[in-house]
Amino acid sequence: MKRPEGYDRPPAGAERAAGPKATAANSAGAKPAAAKTGRPKPGGRQSSGHSDHANTEPITLPADPIAPVSRLRAPDSSPSSAPAPTEPRDSALTPAGARRKLRAARRARKLYEREEVRRFTWRSRRRRNIWLTALGILGALVAFVLVGTFSPLMALRTIEVVGANRVPAEQIQSALDGQLGTPLPLVDFDAVKQELSAFTLIQSYVTESRPPNTLVVRIVEREPVGALVTESGFDLVDAAGVVIQSGAERPAGYATIDARAGVGSAGFRAAAAVIAALPADIRSTLDTVTAATTDDVTLTLVGGARVVWGSAEKSDFKAVVLAALIVSHPIGSVGEYDVSSPDSAVLR
Repeated sequence: MKRPEGYDRPPAGAERAAGPKATAANSAGAKPAAAKTGRPKPGGRQSSGHSDHANTEPITLPADPIAPVSRLRAPDSSPSSAPAPTEPRDSALTPAGARRKLRAARRARKLYEREEVRRFTWRSRRRRNIWLTALGILGALVAFVLVGTFSPLMALRTIEVVGANRVPAEQIQSALDGQLGTPLPLVDFDAVKQELSAFTLIQSYVTESRPPNTLVVRIVEREPVGALVTESGFDLVDAAGVVIQSGAERPAGYATIDARAGVGSAGFRAAAAVIAALPADIRSTLDTVTAATTDDVTLTLVGGARVVWGSAEKSDFKAVVLAALIVSHPIGSVGEYDVSSPDSAVLR
């Protein structure tokens, strides 16, 4: 009996689902079956031709011999495979909400524009700040000067006199009291000079403003060097010939200066320079100084000893040599000390 064709084929849907691999598997599975069918039974006779007892049962294949690839793939556990959450839809925008958003946008825009302006104008703002600071400092200085100059807080109220011995300090203060009440920066120092020049005993002076209201006047008085013989008595004079004191008697402690040409002569200036160079202990023993010219200054000591001085040059060195000679040869032991040439002094 002839085998009908196609009885052992799988259904069309199963073949399409299995794909090429299932077809290959069917082919591979069919071969053993065919081989098994054609194998002779033991002890039997192999018949030639077609057998009446041939197996005509269809071979049943599994419906899904090879699982689809999609079923064998492991599930993806990455977060990206999860479905993205859907954002809730905004509620309906009301007019009030729209106005709020508009105001917020305007504020943000203004802030942005302000920041941009500051970013592009920082150099000009820096220059402006520098100029404003300089002008402020200058204005403060001007205000301070104006307040210190014209304010009554800086008005002169006290005049302090320093260094006055022969001249009474009260007389100097009385002479300068016209400046009281004047601000310290506006004190008339020309008037102060004119008032102090009337005091012959003042050789020089220095003024010092001591805020807020004190003026200090430092006096340097004239230093007397000797007495000049006059018709009325004696005049105590300084090295410039300015009369410090006049009296009928000779001032104690001062030598008599014999300058025939007067206080303006070269002899008087030489005699005054020699007296100023003498140490105090020798000056106290000095009786008379005679100087007709600048080169013939002669000293007379108390006790009658003479000192030939010569010119006023090297007076400091001559004073040292004379002091050494008096120590080695006291006054009274010699009649004359010649120091006109200090490198080779002579005793007579």
